Amino acid sequence: MRWSALCVFMALAALGCERSSEADSDSKSEGSAVDEAAPGESKGPIESLPQVDVSALDDFSRSIWVDMVNELLSPCGDPVSVARCVAENRKCKRCVPAARYVARLVDEGYSRDEIREIYRVRYDADTKVKLSHKGSPLRGSPMAPVTIYEFSDFQCPHCRLAAPYLKKIVDDSNGKVKLVFKQYPLPGHPKAREAAKAAIAADRQGKFWEMHDLIFKNQAKLETANFENYAKELGLDLERFRVDLKSKEVETKIEADRAEGKKIGVDSTPSIYVNDRRFVFPPEQLAEYIHEELDQ
Repeated sequence: MRWSALCVFMALAALGCERSSEADSDSKSEGSAVDEAAPGESKGPIESLPQVDVSALDDFSRSIWVDMVNELLSPCGDPVSVARCVAENRKCKRCVPAARYVARLVDEGYSRDEIREIYRVRYDADTKVKLSHKGSPLRGSPMAPVTIYEFSDFQCPHCRLAAPYLKKIVDDSNGKVKLVFKQYPLPGHPKAREAAKAAIAADRQGKFWEMHDLIFKNQAKLETANFENYAKELGLDLERFRVDLKSKEVETKIEADRAEGKKIGVDSTPSIYVNDRRFVFPPEQLAEYIHEELDQ
């Protein structure tokens, strides 16, 4: 079922802490494809692709899909449409999944402008960011081909709700997905920074995810005394935990994560990136998105 919104980024405002919003333009994307047909070749749109099942679309929706796959550029940056890339069996292995992705978006009810923007975020070269997992807690196999980065705030209720979805995706992936956690306590959440410090202090004793889960489970009780109780429950060295809570290194780690997030435009939590591209849907839609990534 379609995620209800006037546009994808406006919808995110209802799903994260301190999410900003922006409206889509009514004009077509400047990156729209204009295919040059070879002499004697039909210049009309390509209306069907055997590799893409559009049987679930009604006639009107199918017409939108045809328009979109003939307009949007190949995800590999070639100056041809997605449709032509598929029809001509070009080298880009991402064209078939991209055409299927567009079909899914159409089926879920997104408008042409929304599809252009969502597609741009997932495939355009200028929307890819560079993130590092060095020094950050990691859940899953380090060799997994799909990497999820989450910028999170322990006081954010949306982050608490997202946590089980993210864990399940990693657990069910058979080693194909890993999750990297980034600290992003928001100024409007005064208890989030102390919670972040507690999680990092636990990480120094190899218990980050255990502390992460306890903090979210007890989100209404983000006090130092409670963090110490959690540390005891996890069998941590309490004196070392207390020292780390106040250490400059722990504070530096938080600021490093926040700086990394600000550099790429993180404006709310949870902010999720999949293989260095922003994920612009609710967390419960992440499993299908990941499946599409593995199919490319």
